[in-house]
Amino acid sequence: MDSRHVTRERLGELLDRFGECRIAILGDMMLDRYVWGNVNRISPEAPVPVVEVTRETVRFGGAANVAENVASLGASAIVVGVIGRDEHARLLTSLLTERGVDISKILEVDDRPTTTKTRIIAHSQQVVRADREDVRPFGADTEARLVELITETVKSADVLVISDYGKGVVSERTLAAVLEQVHEEGKLACVDPKESHFGRYTGVTAITPNQKEAAGAVGFGIHSEDDLLKAGWELRKKLGAECVIITRGEDGMSLFMKESEHIHLPTVAREVFDVTGAGDTVVGVLAVALAAGATMVEAAVVANHAAGLVIREIGTASVTIEEIARSFEETGGE
Repeated sequence: MDSRHVTRERLGELLDRFGECRIAILGDMMLDRYVWGNVNRISPEAPVPVVEVTRETVRFGGAANVAENVASLGASAIVVGVIGRDEHARLLTSLLTERGVDISKILEVDDRPTTTKTRIIAHSQQVVRADREDVRPFGADTEARLVELITETVKSADVLVISDYGKGVVSERTLAAVLEQVHEEGKLACVDPKESHFGRYTGVTAITPNQKEAAGAVGFGIHSEDDLLKAGWELRKKLGAECVIITRGEDGMSLFMKESEHIHLPTVAREVFDVTGAGDTVVGVLAVALAAGATMVEAAVVANHAAGLVIREIGTASVTIEEIARSFEETGGE
């Protein structure tokens, strides 16, 4: 199906331009920690498994994962967000810098920790997750500084990505200010949304809810193709977005665009291990492709291939232009 939308020659043209693209990311930054091990017994203290830890790894979450996905494609990624003054913040910023992400617009605050999710995994199965976070609204001073930073950053960016995980950065004030700036500058804005904030995203270029988020936004379950179509068109009309892209994990993604055009892109993944962070990859790759001059359908096709690569991995992941090109080759553009 993809070959009807993106030829190999056209793909090469787009990928060659990725290094010239500049993407601003506003959103909730997170650190994902993974504690890996084995279970051979039950604790004598409580009916819970004892995980014998063999290794620990860290990955990016939320807006940080979007930024890393953008940078891994060779594009410039500038992230605007908030972290605490703690060890996890130092680790997160250090890792982002190593990946080539511009962290100069990240705010450090004293009154909350860096959002960190710790997953304990045994035999490839998650046993428990522990979250360290504070989701109270930010103070007026912090919010004002965020507005200043993101409006300043948008001026020099090709596309804005809003990565909303409901942790406070994407508030009514910051979102209104940045979308006003986007419209004034004639820039594109792509949103990975939070279900409870859908009313705030009016007029964005593209919005990429997963199926559960889309169902929550329209107020009914998506259990059939008819439900999906109804939800997609209702969201597009409500938001006035150029395109609503409902991501569906192992079922690919569905695009709802102007002129009543609907396109379904089946997944290109051969195996699905974990859809965690796939939405970050989709919105990040979509933004870079649009910045490179892709049409919405072309950008979605490229993002769909990227998503098909990351859901083969456990935890969040990113892709390179070489991996995307290889995915097209392996599927024959299908």
